[in-house]
Amino acid sequence: MMRKTSMVLLSAAAGAALTLTIMQPRAVIGSAARAATSDTYRQLNLFGDVFERVRADYVEKPDDSKLVETAISGMLTGLDPHSSYMDAKSFRDMQVQTRGEFGGLGIEVTMEEGLIKVVSPIDDTPASKAGIMANDIITNLDDEAVQGLTLNQAVEKMRGPVNTKIKLKIIRKGADKPIEVTLTRDNIRVRSVRARVESDDLAYIRVTTFNEQTTEGLKREITNLTNQIGAEKLKGFIIDLRNNPGGLLEEAVSVSDAFLDRGEIVSTRGRNADETQRRTAKPGDLTKGKPVAILINGGSASASEIVAGALQDHKRATLIGTRSFGKGSVQTIIPLGSGNGALRLTTARYFTPSGKSIQAKGISPDLEILQDIPDELKAKTDTKGEASLRGHLKAEGQEETGSQSYVPPDVKDDKALKAAVDFLHGIKVNAQSTPEKAKSAN
Repeated sequence: MMRKTSMVLLSAAAGAALTLTIMQPRAVIGSAARAATSDTYRQLNLFGDVFERVRADYVEKPDDSKLVETAISGMLTGLDPHSSYMDAKSFRDMQVQTRGEFGGLGIEVTMEEGLIKVVSPIDDTPASKAGIMANDIITNLDDEAVQGLTLNQAVEKMRGPVNTKIKLKIIRKGADKPIEVTLTRDNIRVRSVRARVESDDLAYIRVTTFNEQTTEGLKREITNLTNQIGAEKLKGFIIDLRNNPGGLLEEAVSVSDAFLDRGEIVSTRGRNADETQRRTAKPGDLTKGKPVAILINGGSASASEIVAGALQDHKRATLIGTRSFGKGSVQTIIPLGSGNGALRLTTARYFTPSGKSIQAKGISPDLEILQDIPDELKAKTDTKGEASLRGHLKAEGQEETGSQSYVPPDVKDDKALKAAVDFLHGIKVNAQSTPEKAKSAN
């Protein structure tokens, strides 16, 4: 059997949109492998024959290790959009990123039809400051086409020493021609939690990703804002998970737990029934039962969907915005030994407390609020979602294709935020309409 370690990751872009569990490598070959059919062995012999033919006859002498890595990568990427092979450097980079500090540009990306698609820029990074937007397609890095590169290779090219430059060519829906922008790499310190007082009596907390600092940051801001506003005056909390691509599962569970006294938070179910695991809340609601509104949209994925789904199912929060991304599978990180990298393998689906799978469906908000989109951006109002990814795990029932992910840069234009404020102030909010005073506010 595998022994679990403590790091579990959920995020939305192929580097994102993942749910990851890190495990130790198997010490012995399992019974299923020992029982492999003779046909399977013939196929493995075929691979060996092809490998030897390439080594012997290719026009240039190939690198044996690269041949093997490429074969492994092809096998995994052929399974689904989130299974992949990470070489030793990529594995180290992933571990660094989950700690919340790394060098690079500050964008969450995925691979779509051989090109790099931006899931979302990280706040206060070179990418966000340069105006990189969700759904932008990156076609070139320093004049080199990304077509033909793996996602890990493209990400590696975007990372590099601090203060070095890289030029990106971007295709953006609604733009007449490709956009070229030069970014200076920075030390990306992901501040995953930001907070402020909203409307004098509400605590607004934005969670941009789920890294090792997220829960502590959330607890700190809950305490700070409660003291700043005053426990008696404080009417509720707005938790903004829009365009949050995910992160560590442990953080998603502990963030959910911060608002719950009891009950299941999430369950994961693998191929075998005995692999089902359930995570439950511990006593202690840090907000003392204050009302909670959660903002979600088409860019809210994985860990964000676990939090939103748990609090919605327990009727602990009201979800406002648009349907989430729909990333409901679990990837297990299996280290392959010193210097050999790791496998990222889809091993399970996860379910909300009510037993609902969000895979290729997403979570529907309690109040759907659509933003007003500037004319020049109307061509890019939607994120396609998990259901649009080639080779994705199929949903149980009807699939949904994604939803609006635009968040106005000016707070006064943010209709979803305004709806959350009105809701917590006891004002009746009708989906996609102007709020009106409720007859009996409570």
